[in-house]
Amino acid sequence: MIQPDFSSAADRNKQPILDVLRQLLPHQGHALEIASGTGQHVTWFATALPHWSWQPSDARLEALAAIAARVTQAGLHNVRPPLLLDVQAAHWWPDDVQTSSPLFDLIYCANMLHISPWATCAALMQGAARHLTPAGLLVTYGPYLEDDVATSEGNLAFDKSLRAQNSAWGIRRREDVEQEARRAGLQLAARHAMPANNLLLVWTRAA
Repeated sequence: MIQPDFSSAADRNKQPILDVLRQLLPHQGHALEIASGTGQHVTWFATALPHWSWQPSDARLEALAAIAARVTQAGLHNVRPPLLLDVQAAHWWPDDVQTSSPLFDLIYCANMLHISPWATCAALMQGAARHLTPAGLLVTYGPYLEDDVATSEGNLAFDKSLRAQNSAWGIRRREDVEQEARRAGLQLAARHAMPANNLLLVWTRAA
């Protein structure tokens, strides 16, 4: 049996994120998770929000079996089989027969933007604008730099280590992400400060 990978960070932040999602989301809906990674978030959310259907995905083929194993171990029936999904691919959105709907009430993406090339930000925003329902939400989570907010020593060190690993990586400025969102027809609707110097940002269609 495949043993799913485990992320200590995902285990720590899954409940604080869920607490905010409970405030944001209606009783039921369809959700797409981008960059599901270990699958810890999608299984936690699907367990707590059983009237939502969840579509996990990841750009790494090797992650899909582990995500599926974790979902199976949790005994969940409201999570669809994980999809191979690369936000930079020309046709990466799951809008074919594999999904119940090409539109989603929630698109959720955690801890992707800082460990992927900057071009993924524009791709995420443009894809979300195409595939959110009219009242749908894009929720992004992770560390951000902000022009008018002092950056913690921990995030400065983390940013430096990321750029040392890969020059295309790094913590993104919230204002730069907002600019990409506006280009795609989205706007920042809410900013939630989270533990360990992270932010949960809520994006909606621009008025």
